[in-house]
Order: sequence, then structure tokens, then C-alpha cells
Amino acid sequence: MKIRSTRIGGTAAATMAASGLLATALVAAPAADASLDAPGGAVTTTSDTGGVAAKLAQRLGDRTAGAYVDQATKNLVVTVTDAKAAQAVRAAGAVPKSVTRSGSDLKQVMSALKRDATVAGTAWAVDPAANQVVLTMDSTVKGTKLKKVQAAASKQGTAVRTTRVAGAFRTFTAGGDPIYTGSARCSLGFNVKKGSEYFFLTAGHCTEAGSTWTDESGGTLGGNAGSSFPGNDYGIVKYASAPEDTQGGVTVDGQFHDITGAADATVGQTVTRSGSTTGVHDGQVTALNQTVNYQEGSVSGLIQTTVCAEPGDSGGPLFAGAGAIGLTSGGSGDCSSGGVTFFQPVTEPLSEFGVEIY
Repeated sequence: MKIRSTRIGGTAAATMAASGLLATALVAAPAADASLDAPGGAVTTTSDTGGVAAKLAQRLGDRTAGAYVDQATKNLVVTVTDAKAAQAVRAAGAVPKSVTRSGSDLKQVMSALKRDATVAGTAWAVDPAANQVVLTMDSTVKGTKLKKVQAAASKQGTAVRTTRVAGAFRTFTAGGDPIYTGSARCSLGFNVKKGSEYFFLTAGHCTEAGSTWTDESGGTLGGNAGSSFPGNDYGIVKYASAPEDTQGGVTVDGQFHDITGAADATVGQTVTRSGSTTGVHDGQVTALNQTVNYQEGSVSGLIQTTVCAEPGDSGGPLFAGAGAIGLTSGGSGDCSSGGVTFFQPVTEPLSEFGVEIY
């Protein structure tokens, strides 16, 4: 699959196009989301599942403990703790599932893990289908660290399920090109603008590594305009000059596609990532609101996926249909053996910096 940017002109555009740095949608825009006020057909993966799930989460509060796409039926399933919440879910076109642990219950579990299990190499998030918190440990968690984490999980009983992954959780930064600052190489995420000013988003651990960004040929792209890492993992770079092509978009296998805006991820959703090291890969969202404890510090609110990534892919775009979803943060594994990859939701930097995708 070939991705070529048509968003910026000149040398920078040619360089980034060849490297697959700018990615937007590969398919047409998703259908409008189902109404939350009137019943209708079941919400499926062809609908705006993330938008529907987000609206229901806001309406139901702690009476839901998350949502996911059922892989057998492709329907959006929303967990509920009472009959009234179930009725609201059905009215939105989704499928309710009764669970024993509320959203508040699982938030308390994650708060306890933050207090008792915050060591480098651990991560946790809610598994809505199982109505549990999944506590993941990489290969560096051993000895006294392992005993500490296991004791913290044991305190929570069956509300916590533990898993192990090979390798170590790390941010995916690498030395080299094609867009770099000093010795750090990352990937451009999404182009954004505020009025007549143009920027691009990337990972925060990338913008923390330097202030001026160049392309593969050494041409200056721009300078940092904001950065947040750890805690979050996003940064914004202001272009040194306005892009010649302000339409935006990409050509994929000879056809033009565009990102029309930001979208919320849903557990079970199929998503696509592009990065300057490994190109384009697909996978599924496996968790939301993920906390990851990197060596550099803790980052919360991430999206967990089965999409592979490698050093240099940091900051690259995660998208589904015409919706921008996230920015590559880090993970474990590679694109030969697979692994776990985490993404910063793109909606947060858009709001923080007051910019929009175009």
C-alpha cells in the first residue's frame, strides 16, 4: 500500500511523500452516528462507533463501564449496570450488556494500581468485555518490582487480570531521518491549522528531544510550538512557512482521500497506522484510557492496539476511515513478531492548542 502526501509543496513535500510520513484516510468517510434519542438499527463498525460510545459514556456516567465492538456481530456493545441505562443504549442503536462492576468501581481499581503498582514496565486499562482492569507487565518487571506489582493486583481480587508481554515498553524514537531534531527521528502525525497559521502534530517525547525540525534533505520544516510529555504524549510544530498546498490529503494507490476531522476510538475497532520506519499497518483497538509507565515517566489516557510499530514511527498518525484518531506513542515488539502499541488520542492536542485538522 503506497501513501503519498499532497498537503505541502516544495522539497519538504517530495521528501515526506517518498517516506510515507503524512497519512490520512484510506476509505470514505464513515456514516453518520446513530441518534441517541430514537431507536434504530444496531450501531456497527460502518457507523461512528466511537462517537456513539462517547456520547453514551457522557450520558450514562458511572452506570457504564465501557464499550466495545463485538467481533462476531460487529455491533457496538455498551456495558450497563441498570435497566434504565440499558434502555438508553438500545435507543442509541447499540447493544446493552449488564455487568457487576460500574465505571466508578473500575476507576477506583485503577487509582489503587497507580498508587501501588507504578513501576516502569507496567500498564493498565479497562477491558470492557471482561468488566475487569487488565494489568500488563513487560519483561523488565521482575524481582522486587514483580512482587510489588503482584501484591498490588492481588489486593483487587478478580477485578484485576494480569498479563505479560515480551520486550520492554519504550517510546519509538530513533536516530536518523526523515524528519528529525538533533539525533532523534520521528514521524509527522497530522497537519493542522489555526486561522492562517499551519502546524503539524507529533509525539510529545519527540518534541521534548529538540526544538527545530528538518526533513531528510536538511530543509527546515519548523519549530516547536508546544509539548506535553510525560503525563501526555503530544507536541505541535509550527511550519516555518505556509504549505503551498492547503487542501490536504493523500493519494493511496492512485486515489485521493482526505481526513475530515477527529474521531474517538472504540475497543474492537479496526485502525490503521503509518510511520516513517515501517510504513502502513492495520490492527485493532484493545483498550482505552490506558496508563503506561515508560522509563521516562507515566503517560495516561492512551489507546492500546495490536498495530505493530518500531523506533522512528513515534508521532505517526492512527486513523480509521476519514477520522484522525491518535499519534504513535510507544509499546513493545516490532513488525516482524508483532506486539503492543500505544497511541495518544488526537482530540486532546487539538483542544489544547486550539487547532483543527484540514
